Amino acid sequence: MKELFLLRGLPGSGKSTLAKSLDGIHIEADQFFVVEGEYKFDASKLKEVHNNCLTRTKSYMYIHSSKDIAERIIVSNTFTQEWEMKPYFDIAEFYGYRVYSLIVENRHDGVNQHGVPDDKLEQMKNRFQIKL
Repeated sequence: MKELFLLRGLPGSGKSTLAKSLDGIHIEADQFFVVEGEYKFDASKLKEVHNNCLTRTKSYMYIHSSKDIAERIIVSNTFTQEWEMKPYFDIAEFYGYRVYSLIVENRHDGVNQHGVPDDKLEQMKNRFQIKL
């Protein structure tokens, strides 16, 4: 079965760590900010980076769409709003992937490794949507 895992959560919650522990192709926006092994965040590139993340996900789905093999893709981003996940749900439906949306909580005192300022973290917390 083809599966798409969308790992959601605030910075420092453990999304990347969880994604790496799952068996599959791991994609996240933060990967595009790593230059020569060093994380270099650039807010002006956020839209481009998220588009690239979606495009890579779609490319992997396309490649495996004609193959009769189980394929797991894991996308770990903050996904604070429902609309941010919608394109992933759409392409998953098109390519026949089952989607799992998992909220990763910081219950292990994880540290925000990317230096997101406290005021930005608070903004993310305030806009985080949960569909019940």
